[in-house]
Amino acid sequence: MDNGSESKREQFRRYLEKAGVLDTLTNVLVALYEETEKPNNALDFLKHHLGVAGVETADAETLRLGVSELQQKCDLLMEENKELRKRLLQYEPTPEDGAAE
Repeated sequence: MDNGSESKREQFRRYLEKAGVLDTLTNVLVALYEETEKPNNALDFLKHHLGVAGVETADAETLRLGVSELQQKCDLLMEENKELRKRLLQYEPTPEDGAAE
């Protein structure tokens, strides 16, 4: 092996290390190693564990936005419910009033 290819390999290794690829791959491989029941398809295991982070982040953001929208709707409905109950009390006697009749 000549020095040129060794230098390229070392540059590539540093590139992978700097990008976090080596740590990520190591973590996934360790997770696979630590599985008590090894999956039938190790490649699917790796794909699933490597793909989860990006999908999870996007899904989590979508869910956060959904929760925020639903919280706003809930707040509006609670306020509307409160107002309607208040208005309804004008037309219905309270239990004390009903007992007095």
